[in-house]
Amino acid sequence: MNRTAARLLIAALLVSPILALAEEPVDLEMVSRIRDEGFRHSQVLETVRHLTEEIGPRVTGSPGMKAANEWTRQELASWGLQNAHLEAFPFGRGWSYSRGLVQVDQPFERTLLAIPKAWTPGTENGPVRGSLMIVSVTEEKDLEQYRGKVAGKILLIGELRDLVAKPRKVDPRRYTPEALDELALYSGPDKRDPVTQEKEFIQRIELRTAMNRFFAAEKALATIDNSSSDWGMIRATRGGSQNPADPQGIPSVMISAEEYNRLHRLVSAGREVQVEVDVQARFYTDDLNAYNTIAEIPGTDRKGEIVLAGAHLDSWHGGTGATDNAAGCAVMMEAVRILEALGVKPRRTIRIALWSGEEEGLFGSIAYVKDHLGSRPKPKDPDLLKLPAYVWPSSTGPFQAKPEQAKLSAYFNMDNGGGKVRGIYAQENAAVVPLFEAWLGPLHDLGATTVTMQNTGSTDHIPFDAAGIPAFQFIQDELDYSGRTHHSNLDVYDHLEEDDLKQASVVVATFLYDAAMRDEKLPRKHLD
Repeated sequence: MNRTAARLLIAALLVSPILALAEEPVDLEMVSRIRDEGFRHSQVLETVRHLTEEIGPRVTGSPGMKAANEWTRQELASWGLQNAHLEAFPFGRGWSYSRGLVQVDQPFERTLLAIPKAWTPGTENGPVRGSLMIVSVTEEKDLEQYRGKVAGKILLIGELRDLVAKPRKVDPRRYTPEALDELALYSGPDKRDPVTQEKEFIQRIELRTAMNRFFAAEKALATIDNSSSDWGMIRATRGGSQNPADPQGIPSVMISAEEYNRLHRLVSAGREVQVEVDVQARFYTDDLNAYNTIAEIPGTDRKGEIVLAGAHLDSWHGGTGATDNAAGCAVMMEAVRILEALGVKPRRTIRIALWSGEEEGLFGSIAYVKDHLGSRPKPKDPDLLKLPAYVWPSSTGPFQAKPEQAKLSAYFNMDNGGGKVRGIYAQENAAVVPLFEAWLGPLHDLGATTVTMQNTGSTDHIPFDAAGIPAFQFIQDELDYSGRTHHSNLDVYDHLEEDDLKQASVVVATFLYDAAMRDEKLPRKHLD
């Protein structure tokens, strides 16, 4: 089925025999002005350059993240946005690192690039040196077999990976027309249960905590893990906890899958492998809060209603967090800058929120939803209590909405790299499809054409969707995101494309304007 046929089918399904949807008006003069400002006077590249090159990685709670909070607040205020401020929420201890190194001394000499896992301690008195030992732990009971055996050892804790039989999948850089046609067709609900996924996530955290406690007590020196990427990329991850009550554990680093496999094979063959691990890292406990950056363009006749734009400002530490997610933040900042520069007087207030704590579990957006919009009653099941509130089932009780929940018209999120916007996920909200189709109409020549009823997840629009808000993520060209830059040491400024960032900013600014100016708030899905 081609794209035209798919759209006709969607339109036919949406038109009730009782009520036909009225045509959505679009201010084409404003679309032209947005395009002119966004393409001819853009500041998006300088914004993303400052976040990545000047500030650098932005692990939640780190000095880099706090610098990014303050800089974005000041920048938004300097552009004329009102009420620019930081909103605090409980998070835990911060962390940063300045050095990560693995030196192989025997049976050969080689220096390996290593990235410490987040929230891992440093090697306090200089490098630690020891022989390598392979351990395999998939559940807590597996630890007992290593009691009394790991003291003075450096542990290989990852599995040997076959990089030929199971290479990492790399998606095409750009959507083809055929791929967009396929994306436009609804493929059914996500078969993965979010409660089950979150329980598995919590179980991984609990296992990691148990490993940290056990290996520290048994006086192992450090652990080495392998990157989930191949071709020399190192994908940063978390090795410890931001909770001050949890053990710090022992130094833990990631190295490339290829280097790891070599060491693993040597140890498996019975060779003595001696290495040094050198990590310089620091915890921060002076302020256990993290912060979201908030600013807005005040509305006029419907200023009590809000259109919210968001992206997560925090990043992992392997690179400088360029595609994940300085690009999304820069696009959202540029979108509101465009509207402010044009002197737009929106009917509804347009608010921007740059979240912290997304990488650790959507902490910032969850806190915003709880503080501003409401929540469900706490479940009595202790296992459910461990999970984030947005996955609590409706059986725990009805959503207890705060007044602002009724006033938030829509939330738009940006968190899929630095590629062009090719459309938007309607998140199974059939009533918004004709609206979004109309808004995309004058943007087709920019490549933004597709509205799909499909869901997409794993980022900050999900808590809003769970709170009954029309919440959406944009469809973006992949570029090198999932295959190479995502969470890796290659996530740097050099892999951003200026034309894509400009195009995305124009599309987002248009959506924010259209949502803020229409007579009615965006239609909502049913909320149990």
